[in-house]
Amino acid sequence: MARKDKKHPNEMSFLDHLEDLRWHLIRSSLAILIAGTIAFLAKSFIFDTLIFGPVEIDFWTYRVLCDISQWAGFDESFCLSEIPFRIQSRVMAGQFSAHIWTAITAGFIVSFPYVIYEFWKFLSPGLYEEEKKNAKWFILAGSLLFFTGVLFGYYIISPLSIRFLGSYQVSNIVFNDFDLGSYIGLLRACVLASGLIFELPILIYFLSKLGLVTPQFLKENRKYAIVLILIFSAIITPPDVASQIIVTIPVLVLYEISIFISKVVVKNQKKKEKERKIN
Repeated sequence: MARKDKKHPNEMSFLDHLEDLRWHLIRSSLAILIAGTIAFLAKSFIFDTLIFGPVEIDFWTYRVLCDISQWAGFDESFCLSEIPFRIQSRVMAGQFSAHIWTAITAGFIVSFPYVIYEFWKFLSPGLYEEEKKNAKWFILAGSLLFFTGVLFGYYIISPLSIRFLGSYQVSNIVFNDFDLGSYIGLLRACVLASGLIFELPILIYFLSKLGLVTPQFLKENRKYAIVLILIFSAIITPPDVASQIIVTIPVLVLYEISIFISKVVVKNQKKKEKERKIN
């Protein structure tokens, strides 16, 4: 009778992996729920200070743009004297729905370090001991990149988009009255899209570890990446060259950093392979 091979005690079946993933998702969801509940209770700060901050003429971004334009000797077109639109809610549950979804979004942003920690814990069983020790640096780098992207989206992309779209008119007959859900949707898209885009180096790190991406591949396809970045910038920003350049530059920098990260990962993997052959 053939002898059955015994499984390694740390080896997990496919169903075990699914069960493990389920608990990671549950814990991440609970973290988002707790942070979202706190955000829900802090309604005044979330809406009056954060959400509706970019519709105030003294918002930080508008003041900086005005100061820069005056320093450069441009006209007063970059200085705002009014925000030419109003925000309204046209459905019965509009404000309550906006309150709920905004709280959930804020909960996700605040609890992102814990979410990425749970993601790391799910992946860690397949990593080497040396890589497991780098968990704190992975969580720190991923969180810093995400929060930097969120701040970039909030202070750069959102005000530029709101300023352009809020003042754009096809005719003087039409007055801009924006729905609350539409306004918050634009703000949420700008903030979350920027936060996730800034995670590009982390994504390239894992793709390089899996052998799906190499630094040569990234270098050879740099021109296509630039085109995609320009298209992305054109989609999330107003159709003016200055705004697109402001968004494009940091994404290009992230792409170059990703090439360097991929080069380091591939180099370390080749070094470890040589050491295993020697041993």
